[in-house]
Amino acid sequence: MTRHTPLVILVWTLASTMAATVVAQEYEPSRTGDGKPDLQGVWDFRTLTPLERPESRGDQAVLTPEEVAEFDAQSVERERAAYAPSEVRDEPLPVGGNVGAYNSYWVDQGASVVDGARTSLIVDPPDGRLPALAPRVEMVTLSLGEDLPGEHPIRVRAAGIGADHWEDRGLAERCLLGFNSGPPIVPAGYNQNIQIFQTPDHVVILNEMVHDARIVPLDGRDHLPEEITQWLGDSRGYWDGDVLVVESQNFSDKTASFNPSVAHSVGSGTTLRLTERFSRAGDDTLLYEYTVTDPATFTAPFTVLLPMKKGDVMYEYACHEGNYGLPNMLSGARALELARSR
Repeated sequence: MTRHTPLVILVWTLASTMAATVVAQEYEPSRTGDGKPDLQGVWDFRTLTPLERPESRGDQAVLTPEEVAEFDAQSVERERAAYAPSEVRDEPLPVGGNVGAYNSYWVDQGASVVDGARTSLIVDPPDGRLPALAPRVEMVTLSLGEDLPGEHPIRVRAAGIGADHWEDRGLAERCLLGFNSGPPIVPAGYNQNIQIFQTPDHVVILNEMVHDARIVPLDGRDHLPEEITQWLGDSRGYWDGDVLVVESQNFSDKTASFNPSVAHSVGSGTTLRLTERFSRAGDDTLLYEYTVTDPATFTAPFTVLLPMKKGDVMYEYACHEGNYGLPNMLSGARALELARSR
């Protein structure tokens, strides 16, 4: 890999950031009948850009053109290798193992980094990493393999702490919340689409997984009383020029303040205040920016910028409908316990 001086990296960073800002400011979006920017459509948020900047990159905020090309080439090679016929499993796994899938066909992380080639989705703090946690707050880390000990409520999206009860499993395994849908959205895995519907007094944000629809009033009404909490929080929106701002609170205490990945959670949703901003930056680009504010969990707010691309038709997502998968998980665990006792 070509090495570059800090000055070259700084110039490239400033040029990329300024170019993206100018494009967003100069773009004139199509408008609805009431004159507001038309945000409607299906939007794809897949990306290879990580949430946090790798520590090895230090203060490098943007990849160089050579690094982008190398990054993309490595992505293509990883995908080719993962989908290869030789990766198809044709022998049974050991008893009790995760059956998984026949190869990585269903995983769709995207093919490139975000516009502007940033090294992280986090844009504030400037180091591209999550702020320090508040005193006595710990990140919960579970495993997608063997279950690890933990406490209720399970706020991770995937994984779990056992199979004695359905509440031992993560929220996505229980088909309650998708593992990338948020709010706020953190790209992961597959089914990485939202669809936006818009009227003069409401906006609806539909997640592909698990087909949750957030209905956001734009009429200035107050939030629900704080004792009424919801899985997706209570959202209220307003227009700030050409930017749709959505403010959410009243999240359930069964949700995390933030899920950095499918198997990580931190804090409780009860103290989360989330501000999301939606704006058009081009015919095929929606800028999605959000700020997480939760002094009970983080020592400072942080902001994520995630460009989304115009998508295609979004089909209805099916988890294990009716939660039929959960009885199978629990009964399978009982059968395994019985077999081990003999």
